[in-house]
Amino acid sequence: MFGDEEAGATTTSGARKPSGDAKTGASSAYLFLVLHCESPLLRGARFCLSETDEVVFARGATSTSSLAVTPEGRVLTVVLPGSFVSRTHARLLRAHDSWVLVDLDSRNGTFVNGERISRAVLADGDVIECGRVLFVFGASITPSGKDSWPTPDPLLVSLLPSLEASHARLAAVARSTIPVLLLGESGAGKEIAARAVHTISGRAGAFVAMNCAAISHGLLESQLFGHVKGAFSGAVRDEPGYFRAAHQGTLFLDEIGDLPLASQAALLRALEEGAVVPVGTTRPIAVEARVVAATNRPLHDLVIQGVFRADLLARLSGFTHRLLPLRERVCDLGLLIAALLPKLAGAEADRVSFTPEGGLRLLRYGWPLNVRELRHCLAAAIVMSDGAPLDVAVLEPSLTHVVQRPPKPPESSEQDLRTRLVTALEARAGNVAAVARDFGKAPTQIHRWMKHFEVDPNAFRAKK
Repeated sequence: MFGDEEAGATTTSGARKPSGDAKTGASSAYLFLVLHCESPLLRGARFCLSETDEVVFARGATSTSSLAVTPEGRVLTVVLPGSFVSRTHARLLRAHDSWVLVDLDSRNGTFVNGERISRAVLADGDVIECGRVLFVFGASITPSGKDSWPTPDPLLVSLLPSLEASHARLAAVARSTIPVLLLGESGAGKEIAARAVHTISGRAGAFVAMNCAAISHGLLESQLFGHVKGAFSGAVRDEPGYFRAAHQGTLFLDEIGDLPLASQAALLRALEEGAVVPVGTTRPIAVEARVVAATNRPLHDLVIQGVFRADLLARLSGFTHRLLPLRERVCDLGLLIAALLPKLAGAEADRVSFTPEGGLRLLRYGWPLNVRELRHCLAAAIVMSDGAPLDVAVLEPSLTHVVQRPPKPPESSEQDLRTRLVTALEARAGNVAAVARDFGKAPTQIHRWMKHFEVDPNAFRAKK
């Protein structure tokens, strides 16, 4: 349920004092306050349980927490607002290597994964409901050493400790001019991360986004570098292109893995020279733009296959940042909902609420299409609910239930490519230049393949 890879970019505020001095690298149990169903704009929180013996859930005017040392041990009190929370609602107790949730005869009950309990041993990923507030229990997570109550609407945010650390590194890089490469599944929020990099950078120019897969190959260079009037049929006026539009700002190249080889060469030249040559002219124009690129394709594999330039990959990946899919960061679901609701419901955002069953459905769903699917689901449910709390009936129709399958293997797998390479070397008696002509590649690409597959051309020369 919780991913170990790094992703996103975050700023966190309102940190509470540490719940303990957890050793760096050692795993710990965590409790994540994910969603206030009655007031989803309220903050989520995380609590490291490494130096805690007991958690008490209680009612109060605002969400807060405090740690106290008592004769019975170290007690973390989590205070929750709302009329559905009892004065002392439930306890979470350490029992050797396990944690046991105990209901304290609460008026509205305590639930684990939708089932009312009086006592239950928790497992990783269990969803706890106390007074219409949903928590997620994480059994073994590398701690950050502090509890956290982030604000609900920074540019990017995460309660997952590894993600928060990765976000901090991205924020630091954003203040430099280093190019950034964002990797992650479709819908995981790569453009959001790119916009965050631009905003944090403080660059004076604009943020300009270009989808390399959405523009026909014949128009790519014209769109990227601009053109002059009369450069081709339909060029009725001068156009600056995306690169010049992003001067002193940020150029976001989405789906960079779909950029054709010819355009890759032109892009590399523009990056290296700091200038572009509009289509229809030979005069270079100086441009200073910070490039953030993104893809869901395996660029290193594409380099091996000869469809992506190794030198361009090296130029783009000054700092590589991987975004986690939503299913691996469900503890952030409430934070994402809090950030999305004002955009989807406007002035009515503070009136949106969830039934516990609706909130649980979102937490237990696999989100194959990631944050994009969450946004569409919320937008449709808000319209269909007509002001009533969002329940399973209005949320379910917008969930795609798409089975997330691994990406299709490339047309030429590595083994197939190696076989073709060896066959060609045998046929050409180890003549690399001749093999390059057969493949329609530069000799340097053949040398890269031979190095990758540990193939020695001299072995084939000796056979003749």
